[in-house]
Amino acid sequence: MKKNKRVGMLMDELMSNPSRLFESRHFCSKYDIAKSSLSEDIKLINEILDENGSGHIESIQGVGGGIKYIPGISRERIADIQKELMDALSDTSRMLGGKYLYTSDIMFDGHFASNMARVFTQKFSSLGADYVVTVETKGIAIASQTAFMLGLPLVVIRREAKYSEGSTVSINYFSGTNERIQKMSLAKRAVEHGRKAIIIDDFMRGGGSLKGIKDILEEFEVETVGIGVAIESRLPERKKVDNYVSIIIIDEIDEENKIIRMTANNNL
Repeated sequence: MKKNKRVGMLMDELMSNPSRLFESRHFCSKYDIAKSSLSEDIKLINEILDENGSGHIESIQGVGGGIKYIPGISRERIADIQKELMDALSDTSRMLGGKYLYTSDIMFDGHFASNMARVFTQKFSSLGADYVVTVETKGIAIASQTAFMLGLPLVVIRREAKYSEGSTVSINYFSGTNERIQKMSLAKRAVEHGRKAIIIDDFMRGGGSLKGIKDILEEFEVETVGIGVAIESRLPERKKVDNYVSIIIIDEIDEENKIIRMTANNNL
């Protein structure tokens, strides 16, 4: 096999299995090449990925080592994604009243979900998480893509306990500006005690739902090491969670004058 074809196939397999660790001998045997040739191929692929800002191939030495693709994204591409999101959100027909916007079509669009997940993957890939966690609603698509790119299982917290979940743990939490009491449940088999989790959600206003997710994970002694939200409301300024990452910030929804003001988060 010619080297350019081999490199292309190697790159395709690695990028199709993000965060999956392959033993070096897997590729050496598959392409009938020496480890030195594989190292040269990986170096060339990393040069391509670096130029595109698409992540990198990580080589792990020693027993249990190998190579894996870690997804990434360039600062320029993040800015493009933010602009695309703001353009889609700026349609005033999305106004629902109560300073809410219709976003279901965006959150369940594979293109948007994949792009936002790549942003979160780059931000959280070094945290050593064991799970990606979300609550059942519009954040599932983004959370699922993030879990895939990080090579982690996805855990979905229920609004109501389901019989098919088996034994569950449930908590009450305060959500929304009116501090309504709501309930969420998590199956006892869903996570192992003492692990780490990344929380992904579609929208945050005051952070009540996110705090609820953190609280229910603490019932399992699962530490929250990262929080990512697609869209954040500027107000209220004081949130119930901290150390979170948002992609877009909604500054104001002026229903009377049909104006939606947004800001791209430049701290990504």
